[in-house]
Amino acid sequence: MEWLNTDAVFTVEQVAKLLSISRGSAYEGVRTGQIPSIRVGRTIRIPRRALERMMESPEFKDASS
Repeated sequence: MEWLNTDAVFTVEQVAKLLSISRGSAYEGVRTGQIPSIRVGRTIRIPRRALERMMESPEFKDASS
């Protein structure tokens, strides 16, 4: 996944664009734990490697079919 090789972490907005989902859906995914994230204060970031693992998981592949 070439596009994932640029940043160590992404914002929720960036992940929404990468996954072609709405900003609200991305925040909901973070809230429910579907999208792995870390929080520092009020800042939410999605680690690149955690996003890669999520996208390679069978659950993600089944949901995107």
